[in-house]
Amino acid sequence: MKLKIIKDSNPIMRKRSLPVDLPLSKEDKELLDSMLDYLKKSQDEDYAKKHNIRAGVGMAAIQVGVLKRMFVIYYQTEQGEVSYQLVNPKITETSVRKCALEQGEGCLSVDVDHPGLVHRSYKIKLEAFDALTNQDIKISAIGYDAVVLQHEYDHLNGMFYYDHIDNKAPDKPLFGEEIL
Repeated sequence: MKLKIIKDSNPIMRKRSLPVDLPLSKEDKELLDSMLDYLKKSQDEDYAKKHNIRAGVGMAAIQVGVLKRMFVIYYQTEQGEVSYQLVNPKITETSVRKCALEQGEGCLSVDVDHPGLVHRSYKIKLEAFDALTNQDIKISAIGYDAVVLQHEYDHLNGMFYYDHIDNKAPDKPLFGEEIL
């Protein structure tokens, strides 16, 4: 399945995604598989250069024009790979402590750079159906992992990372905020 990334200028990107019926339809599972495959290929430098695509670690269905509450995550860490196909995710807990990525965040749907600290919860708990393992899961994430999950979760609610940047003081950390 060929995917076309929708840009942030498209009004659909500001819409709230709709719940997904379970069990997953064949079409929804195929879409999730295609999204995961896209992320994996986008992280292959040769493939990305040849096909003129940017590397991504997450993608929400809305980013390919499908208004459904599902997203995929894929990246490598020293501990191994992080890989999810999350359906109907729900953040159940967030920490008071905040964090932000020092270099800011980026997005496959955003072509214009928006510099500044994106203030996120340092720790979150999330529940979802994971189509990769075909089971309900609970995720406890901290730091970078929590940032990635929150970034994709925002897309389901029509938000972008730059909505979290303080326009008056874009580079100013919050009190006690951990810069990653």
